[in-house]
Amino acid sequence: MATFALGACGRVAADTGATTTSYLDEIVVTGTRSNRTIGDTPVRTEVVTRKELEKTHARNVAEALENVPGLQLRAIHGKAGQEVWMQGISADRVLILVDGLPMTATTGSAVDVSQLALLDVKRIEVVKGAGSAQYGSAAIGGVINVITRDIKPGVSGELTLDGGSYGDQNPSAENPDLARYGARASVDMASEQLRLRLSGSHQHTDGLDPEPATWARPGDEYDRNQFSSRLEWRPSDGQRLFAELGYFDEASGSRFLTAKAGTTLKQGKEESVERQRAVLGGKHSLTEQQTLTWNLLREDLQDDTYKYSAFGTFDQRQASQELSQASVHTEVTVGDDHLLMVGADLHHETLEQSVDGASELVGGERSRNSKELWLQDTWMPTERWEWVAGLRGQRDSDFGNHYAPKLSTRYELTPGWAASQYLRASWSGGYRVPNLKERYFRFDHSQLGYVVQGNPDLRPEVSQNLQLGWGVNYLSAGWFEINAYQNLIEDLIQTQFDPVATAIRGDGVDVHRYANVDNARTRGVETTAGWQFAPGWELTAGYTYTDAEDRATGKALPKRPRHQARLGLDGQAGIPGLSWSVRLRNQSSEFVDTNEAMKSPGYTTVDLKLNQALGDNLRLFAGIDNVTDKQRDFDDSDDFGPVAGRFVYLGATLGFSK
Repeated sequence: MATFALGACGRVAADTGATTTSYLDEIVVTGTRSNRTIGDTPVRTEVVTRKELEKTHARNVAEALENVPGLQLRAIHGKAGQEVWMQGISADRVLILVDGLPMTATTGSAVDVSQLALLDVKRIEVVKGAGSAQYGSAAIGGVINVITRDIKPGVSGELTLDGGSYGDQNPSAENPDLARYGARASVDMASEQLRLRLSGSHQHTDGLDPEPATWARPGDEYDRNQFSSRLEWRPSDGQRLFAELGYFDEASGSRFLTAKAGTTLKQGKEESVERQRAVLGGKHSLTEQQTLTWNLLREDLQDDTYKYSAFGTFDQRQASQELSQASVHTEVTVGDDHLLMVGADLHHETLEQSVDGASELVGGERSRNSKELWLQDTWMPTERWEWVAGLRGQRDSDFGNHYAPKLSTRYELTPGWAASQYLRASWSGGYRVPNLKERYFRFDHSQLGYVVQGNPDLRPEVSQNLQLGWGVNYLSAGWFEINAYQNLIEDLIQTQFDPVATAIRGDGVDVHRYANVDNARTRGVETTAGWQFAPGWELTAGYTYTDAEDRATGKALPKRPRHQARLGLDGQAGIPGLSWSVRLRNQSSEFVDTNEAMKSPGYTTVDLKLNQALGDNLRLFAGIDNVTDKQRDFDDSDDFGPVAGRFVYLGATLGFSK
């Protein structure tokens, strides 16, 4: 499903310990575009399962991803949202998909994953490393694919309500107030042939304020509404047509202090976002050996902001983006050991942006389009070996032809053993076409002493990714994986100071310009482990070491912590239907800029979750996020730690099915 309200529906599945489903038995599709289990796929894939979503009470995709080892959820500058970094690569190089189809970046560069509410989600798949051979431009860092569940025959539905408090950091200054609350609902109505789903979500927060009596408010206020619908027609076995419509809107507000002309001004910003999305698609079995899948996507995004002070409003900015894509691919089983896929994508996008009525894009509205052809062969020559080879060719309207290859393999070291051991390796090429914002945008903050200008002469970024890993799986109850990786990126696009343009202006305003300035390298080691040591009891852990540097200067790339760790423990509470979960996240300090002079301190957070199942259709839940109340120092601009402190909440999920 390619709409926005993305969670579970039907009979409440609290997963309080009765299930014996193994993490390694989860089916994944993103790495190879074919159904494989996590343990068997030759392309290393990590999954946030439906069970994990329910245990941790995740409300949106950002909250769902925060416990995945090696991922960074970073606050988007100037907004109330979050973006995803992985393997030391920034969010504008990580591709976000919903059922294999791309999302438009709210900022023009990176997708705000906190805007995707969790309705109808079956699982979330994470594939790290260059994915351009399968998914095209913008997948240099990796791919995150939100997979939605099928509509089952019958009538079913679900309603979830939750709310909580930040205590003395509620903007109202009243501890018991509900500073944040939400509602999510979904209903399915389906026969064998005709199936309909309607889903909706509302999320509200008053924001967060450690000093409610003052004007500045570090945590923004927002209201988010989402609606999605999906209609399927299955006229016969192996034939499916569907249509989807989705709508999202957000209204947010921030308050801050600005130093100007020797005084401090109280200022604020109001932002409204509206997204409309439509998908039409189908999947058809042509023969027993061949299937055909096609999709048509259209998405429109409008993002309007304005700032204000006691002197009136200013910086009234309107941004409009349009995305259209047509995709088709076929897969054919050839003999006993080959699965061949061939596909094509047509892609078109436009960007229009203005401030106070004047265009911020050189030449006004801008657009680009691409035509892409890709192929992939999965070869299983023996029971031990599996190989996946692929190639994508892209013809861009502005940058001509480019090709991205990939080669992945998996080798079973100990077939038939209780402790199955295996090796994985992959090499892939990545590329990223400069987005329209980087090429044509003109961000004028001359009143603050700087402007940022786009550069139409930018070159595409290209990369090479290498991964090598070993794993062991003991009867699907315990597992351990270690994976080494390296990403080499050439022509990395960054903003840099332009002394010539600054001198020409001659008014003391610094000019910064997008440029291909860096050749970067990120490398490191990731480990993950899990042990389901008794029914309802599970221990999971992950550690990531990252070394990221500018190859030209040898200096560390900023905002990449060298060490990250994750720890999870789930257990039973001794009361029928009651279970608990603990999630710990740790990261080390990180440089704040390329000068390596200042560091943002490391931090550790702990979350506690409780779930109480009352029969098959009702689940009560409660939790404390950030139990230790760890927050950044709001007086230190170089502290990138958590914004939100301790958050205590309650909720309930009621479902039905017949």
